Parts: sequence; structure tokens; C-alpha cells
Amino acid sequence: MRTHTCGELNKSNVSESVTLAGWVHRRRDHGGIIFIDLRDRYGLTQIKFDPAINEEAWKEADQLRSEWVIKATGNVLARPDDMLNSKLETGEIEVDIADLEILNKSKTRGGQ
Repeated sequence: MRTHTCGELNKSNVSESVTLAGWVHRRRDHGGIIFIDLRDRYGLTQIKFDPAINEEAWKEADQLRSEWVIKATGNVLARPDDMLNSKLETGEIEVDIADLEILNKSKTRGGQ
């Protein structure tokens, strides 16, 4: 189902195509680009949805909410130097998602 866990990717994986699966930990929309912190039992990885890469996956990502379970495939990119996150083991990279599958929607407080 996945090629890597959310805690193991680093700069040595740049340019690789990977598949991750886990829970949506946090979602952010920055001017049309959607960022998701994807979590599994091993850690967190930032994944990115850009409509220029795959508009359909971006539209699906726009629906994502906390604790939904997803599977995402894309290419590992090095994060820009001014965007590194030293608090995360995976803070030097992000994954540019080309394919998204929603495995399970989770009901959370407030009926989201």
C-alpha cells in the first residue's frame, strides 16, 4: 500500500516517487497550494497539492479534514532553505502529490 512511512523520508530521497498512507494531521491552504501534514505511527511528512501538477488531486485535497485516512503518491522535493523545519525528522523535504486516494472519512467534533 505504501513505499515509505511518514517518518523516514529525507534529502537522500529527493526525486523519488513515493506512496505514503496515514491520517491528515493538519491542513493549510496557501494561495491555492494545499499543504497537509500526514501522520502515521512513525512520524509526520508534509505533502503538497498543486493544481498545476494534478488539478483533480488538488480538488480532492480541498475536501480533506483532520483525521481522514488517505493514500498519496508523488515526488519527493527538497524544501527551500528558508522553509526547512528542524523540529521534524522529515523537515528537509516535502512530497508533491500527483495522486490521492481517500481511504476513510472521519467524523470529528462539530460534524466535519
